[in-house]
Amino acid sequence: MKALLLFTQLIFISLFLSAQNSPVSTISFSGVTVDSLGKPAPGATVEITGNNIRKADVSNMDGSFSVDKLPVAKEYTLTVTAIGFGKLSKKIVLTPEDRRQTQKNIGNVTLISQVNTLSSVVVTASAAPAMQFGIDRKVFNVEKNITAQGGSAVDVLRNIPSLSVDVNGNVQLRNSPPQIFIDGRPTILTLDQIPADDIEKVELITNPSAKYDASGGGIINIVMKKNKRTGLNGIASMGVGSPEILNGSLNLNYRQNDFNFFATGNFNNSGGVRKEETYRANKTNDVITDYFNQSSENNTTRKFNSVRFGVDYFIDKNNTISLVQSFNHGNFLNDEIQNQQYLDEHETLNYTGLRTTNGNGTFKRSSSRLSFETKFKRPEHNLTADITYNKGSRTDNSNIFNSFSYPDGSIYAPDNNVRNSGLSDDYQVIGQVDYSNKINESKRIELGIRSYYNNSTSNFATYAIDEADNETKLPLSNNYKYTEKVNAGYFNYANKWRSLTYQVGLRVELSDFDGYLVDSNYHFGYKFPDGFKDLAYAIFPSVFITQPLSENQDLQINYSKRIRRPRFWEVNPFVDITDPMNIRVGNPALKPEYINSFELNYFNRFNENSGSFLASVYFHNNVGDVTQYSDTITPALYEKLNNAAISPDAIVNTFINAGYTNRMGAEFTLQKKFWKNLDLMLNLDMQYRDTKATVNEIDLSNSGFNFETNLIANYRIVTKQSDLFNNLSFQLTADYEGPAVIPQGKTKQRFASDFAMRKEFLKRKASISFSINDIFNTRKFGTIYDTDAFYQDSYRRWNVRSFRVTFSYKFGKTDINLFKRKNNIENNDDNEGGPGEG
Repeated sequence: MKALLLFTQLIFISLFLSAQNSPVSTISFSGVTVDSLGKPAPGATVEITGNNIRKADVSNMDGSFSVDKLPVAKEYTLTVTAIGFGKLSKKIVLTPEDRRQTQKNIGNVTLISQVNTLSSVVVTASAAPAMQFGIDRKVFNVEKNITAQGGSAVDVLRNIPSLSVDVNGNVQLRNSPPQIFIDGRPTILTLDQIPADDIEKVELITNPSAKYDASGGGIINIVMKKNKRTGLNGIASMGVGSPEILNGSLNLNYRQNDFNFFATGNFNNSGGVRKEETYRANKTNDVITDYFNQSSENNTTRKFNSVRFGVDYFIDKNNTISLVQSFNHGNFLNDEIQNQQYLDEHETLNYTGLRTTNGNGTFKRSSSRLSFETKFKRPEHNLTADITYNKGSRTDNSNIFNSFSYPDGSIYAPDNNVRNSGLSDDYQVIGQVDYSNKINESKRIELGIRSYYNNSTSNFATYAIDEADNETKLPLSNNYKYTEKVNAGYFNYANKWRSLTYQVGLRVELSDFDGYLVDSNYHFGYKFPDGFKDLAYAIFPSVFITQPLSENQDLQINYSKRIRRPRFWEVNPFVDITDPMNIRVGNPALKPEYINSFELNYFNRFNENSGSFLASVYFHNNVGDVTQYSDTITPALYEKLNNAAISPDAIVNTFINAGYTNRMGAEFTLQKKFWKNLDLMLNLDMQYRDTKATVNEIDLSNSGFNFETNLIANYRIVTKQSDLFNNLSFQLTADYEGPAVIPQGKTKQRFASDFAMRKEFLKRKASISFSINDIFNTRKFGTIYDTDAFYQDSYRRWNVRSFRVTFSYKFGKTDINLFKRKNNIENNDDNEGGPGEG
């Protein structure tokens, strides 16, 4: 027995010695990034290169990093980069003993602060360009957009190529309505309720893959500010201007140890005058019977304020949990005067109308999101899960007074008084789980599930008021409820074949919309798919194929199928009489439209970071296109609305499903840097639209060509000769959109231009900017309708030219520590640092 034990021990000893002396195939490196005071420097990118292999990691809150499983070599190159520090590069030479180990501890890697040379670094190497391009998206850096500073998301999106923003803040992407996301999730906020100073960047995805929600003609993702710099830092700003402009914001961020806190607050007040004009000729059998002219001015005041805050908790180097909360509140006032002229077929004035409206409203919005992210051992291998809860309410109240007179001033018809009162509540719950695994350099899989639930209720009452102030409730009143549910799952697979890379994906969405008019006990809505026969309507494939042409050039072709679900106000049969000559009513029979989207993209990144060029050829086939349709008011509806001072010649605007609409176009975007100080971005989008539609045996088909061009120019003066002109920036934006066909007419051409200048001082921590929105006072939106029953030429504008002056200040310290670890209290108290990048 003793001999057997001795023999066994000798075998194990031999195996152990053999293992110690035999070479290993891979080795992992670990260490800690620290500053010059020996404190942890988190967030640094650590890259190790050797034996034709390059791997990287990002240092944790304690500065630790680990770069795993590199092939064993004699020598490696260590490269470390971090915000606020100079780039570090050095050699790592392994001894023969090191090469027999699977782990190598590098120890502390000391980074040298660049605070003292920050201004020179920024001047010679500017921050991210105003526009950055990828094959599947464009990224707009809002910090570059000084014309929008102190404004709202409407001002930001107005200056983004491929987008059109109308007078009501509705956005079109290549003439189709996109989805609006905030931080990758749907929102109940309108664009004018999102402060521009809270936005970090905007991502424009023209043809999303199966990973994204299939709704809409594309996605606009608004990414809110939330940095993760160590210590306490922030930005404070205040602005004043005309008409009645006053705004202020405070953005704070604190990161220390295992926590990152951020908070923003905004206040925005604006006023001005909205103007509208309408010219109409009514016809019978193509012969003009009478004319109508209308002009209005609406004095508005809008006050919005918002608070947004959150926390990230870094459980360990691989797991993070985040909570984000926001509150938005606002109120608005409007006083409108509308003048009306009713003329006969000879354009002789018959009588006039005067309509005055006094209105006020409020809104409250809140959003809560809980997120979890876990990173596995391999890079780009992670799992994320989050749940979002949005809640909101709104009130609308107005008094409308109508009077009618003959040209001599005598009474044409009795006066009319209407009071409106509305209250609505809604909430959304969104849950999503995403998994991504980059198996190797070319192979990747993505999959996930998503559930969306929206509940909304509204009670809108309209009352006719007689001379004795007695109120009679009109049929215009609207008491409704609706729920919308969308459940989805997706799968993406990406790989490489020779030099060609591809990604195929499949998304399945089940949607259900249920609307209910309480007063009339009327149900409306849709469900897709409605049984197995419609299963194909729930499947949304996508394909992306990319062929590199050179190191800087790529060619890509892609296809995706999408769905455009009708908005609630497009299906709600409520009659809106805000404009008594142009009534709006929803169509409860509307169904979703389906979009087959094809794109061919060529992308060229110029050498020396001097710019880039993106060319796109696209074709969108919209089956069942949701299209606006206008017709004269029916006798039955006129009788129903008689007490609301509606004209018998009023136009009723509703929505229909067209047979199809095809959009064929080409878009070119060029960004070019000149002399390191001038950055130009030029966009041209040309499109041919062909619509086929029939209503009541009336052919509404129409086709035509339109184009839009956009220019953004940024110039910065960099000179050592003058402190006054050094770091003085200028921005000029200009946008022209040509006429575009619609089923019964066309939209009119539009041009607008903005200008701003900004001076930075105090080592670029402070700045003051001056901006002019709509330099030539031309930002208005017009439409021409030409049908057998009427010809109408009208325009609307949100505001006149505005001016704004804004002051902002950046501040921060990298070494503030509110959560000192017990074993380091004394050491931390003895080491006070200087200001950080801020």
